[in-house]
Amino acid sequence: MGRAAFARRDRGRVRGGRVGVGVVALAALFVLAAAGLAGAAGAPAPSSQALVDERVREIASELRCVVCQNLSVADSPSDLAKEMRNLIREQVEQGKGRKEILEYFVSRYGEFVLLDPPKHGFSLLVWVLPFLALAIGAGGVYLVARRWAARPADAPTPADPGYLDRVRRELTEREDGTA
Repeated sequence: MGRAAFARRDRGRVRGGRVGVGVVALAALFVLAAAGLAGAAGAPAPSSQALVDERVREIASELRCVVCQNLSVADSPSDLAKEMRNLIREQVEQGKGRKEILEYFVSRYGEFVLLDPPKHGFSLLVWVLPFLALAIGAGGVYLVARRWAARPADAPTPADPGYLDRVRRELTEREDGTA
């Protein structure tokens, strides 16, 4: 093989290698873009049933299960909670709004059925009293601390004069004895 043939082969390889890498990269980019577009176009739109399920879950999570009392209707496994979820589903499918559905359950079970009770009437006291008690307690601590800090130091009580004379005499004797 002559030098010219070898050079042509190398030149073709180098040029072909560069072109090959570029073509492969471009093809890969095209395939990825096409897959992304196909995935976006092929993504299923949320069905009306999925939207209804989401609304039922949202409303049921605001209601307390009257059997469990510490779980929402959405999280409770009880039969009554299942019936309440079915009632919510029926009302959502009828086109009723969140407020209407919650009012329906309040009319049947009272405000206790709401996990987040309204902040009016007697329920307002439940929301306000803890903060009021905290403020009164902080004020009481402030007043007690202020009085305690402002109180003058107790004056020393006078000692018995006979005791003082005896102590002075003993000190004098001790000083005289050691000096």
